[in-house]
Amino acid sequence: MHPAIELDDARKTFGTLRAVDGLTLRVPRGELFGFLGPNGAGKTTTIKMLCGLLRPTAGRVRVAGFDPIAEGAEARKRIAYIPDSPFLYERLTAAEFFEFVGRLHGIPSRRIAEERERQFALFDLADAADTLVREFSHGMRQRLIYAATFLRDPEVYVVDEPFIGLDPRAIRLIQNLLRERVNAGATVFLTTHILALIEDFADRIGILQRGRLVACGTMAELRVHYGADRRLEDVFFDLTEGGW
Repeated sequence: MHPAIELDDARKTFGTLRAVDGLTLRVPRGELFGFLGPNGAGKTTTIKMLCGLLRPTAGRVRVAGFDPIAEGAEARKRIAYIPDSPFLYERLTAAEFFEFVGRLHGIPSRRIAEERERQFALFDLADAADTLVREFSHGMRQRLIYAATFLRDPEVYVVDEPFIGLDPRAIRLIQNLLRERVNAGATVFLTTHILALIEDFADRIGILQRGRLVACGTMAELRVHYGADRRLEDVFFDLTEGGW
């Protein structure tokens, strides 16, 4: 069985800038992988290549065994991308947006209705079901996009800064739901700047600096290399000192 995510010497350049510079990485199915790095390290570029939004300059990228560019339709069936500022149709109500996502992915109407009731209760959106999205705060928009994403139940979740704009209760909820998906066999690939959260949350952690993977492993493995008493924050700052 193919890994959920494969990058083989993946590169992306913009003129003379090497945004991603020879990245090789395997993320197996059923793993929660934390992908860390300072601003400008190449995290978002990597994510866009995984989601088929950018074509690699060189190298190989696969998601669930499919090329996100050449086999985009098949890859998109298996992946969900949640950016830090998701685009939502502001003239739809929350309920209409949820139904739109379900129909877009061919989910039967009965299941959409059942899941809407469940997900809206879970994400505290029931009272806002008939409210236009344009009236939503950033945190409410984030909760709505998660509700719609969990309706799909994809094989691979790619999440860019999953906790921005969320209160502590919502953060804990998202953590628990993502962990449930991983325990059920899905894969989560996420980026965040909240290092204290990811230290105990991720199964493995990769640290990117200047487009290159400078460390990768479990927290226990990172401590073997960088010191038994080190926290993730200490390792991160040691490896990314100076940023770009």
